[in-house]
This record gives sequence, C-alpha cells and structure tokens, in this order.
Amino acid sequence: MTSQRERLQVLSAGIFSLLLTFGVARFAYTPLLPLMQQQAGLGLAEAGWLAALNYAGYLTGALIASQISDLVLKDKLYRIGLVVAILSTLMMGLTTDPLLWMVSRFIAGLSSAAGMLLGTGLILNWLIRHNHRPELGIHFAGIGLGIAGCAVAVWLMNGSFDWREQWFAFSALACLLIVPALAWLPAPDTSTVTKSGATMHDNPPSQLFLRIFMAAYFCAGFGYVISATFIVAIVNGLPGLAGQGGLAFLAIGLAAAPAAFNWDLIARYTGDINALILAAVLQIVGIVLPVAVGGLYPTLFGALLFGGTFIGMVSLVLTMAGRYYPTRPAKMMSKMTLSYGVAQIIGPAVVGWLATRLGNYSIGLYLAGGVMVVGVVLLAILKLVEKRDAAPALCAQH
Repeated sequence: MTSQRERLQVLSAGIFSLLLTFGVARFAYTPLLPLMQQQAGLGLAEAGWLAALNYAGYLTGALIASQISDLVLKDKLYRIGLVVAILSTLMMGLTTDPLLWMVSRFIAGLSSAAGMLLGTGLILNWLIRHNHRPELGIHFAGIGLGIAGCAVAVWLMNGSFDWREQWFAFSALACLLIVPALAWLPAPDTSTVTKSGATMHDNPPSQLFLRIFMAAYFCAGFGYVISATFIVAIVNGLPGLAGQGGLAFLAIGLAAAPAAFNWDLIARYTGDINALILAAVLQIVGIVLPVAVGGLYPTLFGALLFGGTFIGMVSLVLTMAGRYYPTRPAKMMSKMTLSYGVAQIIGPAVVGWLATRLGNYSIGLYLAGGVMVVGVVLLAILKLVEKRDAAPALCAQH
C-alpha cells in the first residue's frame, strides 16, 4: 500500500512540475497572445519570434540535459528550473520591452526542459528502480491540465484584468505549484540495482533505428508546434469564429489531460510504433479540420483530436527512450527532444513569415499536416527496421 502511495506522490510531483513549467511558464503565452497584441502592441512577426525563442530555450535545455549523466546534478537543475519558471512568468508582466520579453520566453523554455526532460527522467528512473510499470501517462496529464487551466484562467480574468495583471496572477499561481513539485520528488538513488536487487541494463536501439526515429519525431514536432502556438489566433481569424480561439485551446487541453494515459493503454495492445502511427494519423485530421471544413464544431472536434494525440506521441516516445536506457533515461529523451525542438523553432518562424506575406496563419495548418504525413511514412519504415534489428536476437535464442 505504501509503495502505491509513494508512486502516486512521485507522479503528482511530476504533474505539478509540468503544470508550472509547461502550463504557466510556457503555455500561458498562447491564450494571452491576442490580449498582448491588443493592449501591449505586440506585432505579428514579434509574436512568432517570442514563440520561436521559447522553443530555442527549450532546445538549449534539451542539449544541456543530453550531456548530463549524473542523477544528483539532474535533480539540482530540475529544482533550479522550477524557480526559473516563476521568474520568467513574473518578468513578462514587469516590462513592455520586447527584448526583455524575448529573454523571458527563452528562460521559460529552459525551465520547460527542466520540468519535461529532467523531471520525467528522474520519475521514470524512480518507477523502474521501485519495480513499477515504466509508464508516464499519469505524469503527462500535467501538460494537458496546464493548457486547459491556462485557457480557463485567461477566460475568467478577461474583462477584469489587463494583460499585465494576468501575468502577475499566473506568477502567484506558480508560487503555489512549486511547493508539491519540489517536496514530493525524493532525492535520486544512484545505485545500479532496483529495490528488488535486479541490475538495471541499458539496451539501446540500432543507429539506423535512432536516426529514422528522430526524423519522424521532427515531423511530429513541426505538426504540433503550429497548432499549439497559433491555434487561438488562427481560429479567431476564421469566418464566424472571432473570439472562439480560447475555446479551441481549452478543448486541446481537456483532450490532452487523459491522453498520455490512454495511449499507454493503447500501446500495451498494439505495440509502441503502431500506437505512434495511429496517433499521427488522427493528429493530421485534427490539424487540418479547422481550415479544411471550418465552422465551430469541426474546429472544436479538430482541437480535441489534436489535444488527444500530440501529448500521447510525446509520452510514448519518451517512455520508449526510458526503456532503452533505464539507467540514464534523460540522455535519449534529450536527443529525441532535440529533433522535436528544432522543428519547433523552424515551424513558428516559417509560419510567421508566411502569415505576414498572406495576412493569415491558415496556410500554416496545411503545411503542418503535410509534414506530419511524411512522419507517418517514416514511422512505417521504422516498423520494418525494428523487425530487421530484432531478427538476429531471435536467431540467437533459437
């Protein structure tokens, strides 16, 4: 009974850390973007740059995480990252200087990497070490809850608070979230055996598998970032949907909250790569529905599909990385995140540039859907490579 209680406490620490580093530090910007454009004079291209810098910070964090093997150092940086998340949020409300906003978004990205990669790695290591199933579905609920929470918070505050006061309100919320995120994650155990005495071995995939996997995940990152960054602005600009962008963002968050848990269950029956292919196909439909069909209901259905799949893909990929490298899960997680992250920098910059040429963001969704199709093809190839890699091991057993 104690071990289950401990497990839930550790997973809850993860949820709170993601609510803070993703929900507040990273995603509060999306529903606040239209308000900052109205009240703080934030331009279209600048908005794209701020998003791109946020991802650049995330990518830098992933690069740093990929170089660290020491669990104790990871734990220290994870805790520092949570404090940085609060500071970056506070900074947004304290200034109207675009340069300082850029610094804030960059360090918010760094803190997201601490919550996502270091925190997730520490939690996965704890689960494997204590002989729990190495699944992260419950932990990743924090991202969906964070997105939904931000959408609801901005909706509740609109009309009463200006853009600046809303950033301050988020900063206050962040101070509450950090308490369980720090207190409930135990200091890491550095021994190489699990609690039952079994040795923890890494079983890395082949180089070819890893390269194709990273390319497919790049496509997933491109598909994800366009919707995640611009969905509120895109929906507000569609015929008859002015003011409904926040609703679409809320739908994404609500669908994302149980998604990773659901995809854990699906992957148990279908296998990880089949689950990834299914999630990618559904995500493509979700991405293009708002512009291909239009209207409130197809747009909201698209948002639910998108929210219900993107986080599932991230969770499956990071869990797979942890299974390949149980002794140092953040290493492969960080490599995968780098390819996802590069796409997240290129995506908003390209779409921001297209939007200034064409006057709207809609073309961005078609582009995102197209890149995701390439990702599905790569995942199908990955299945063949996995079979090929498994063949010698099977021969050795017989």
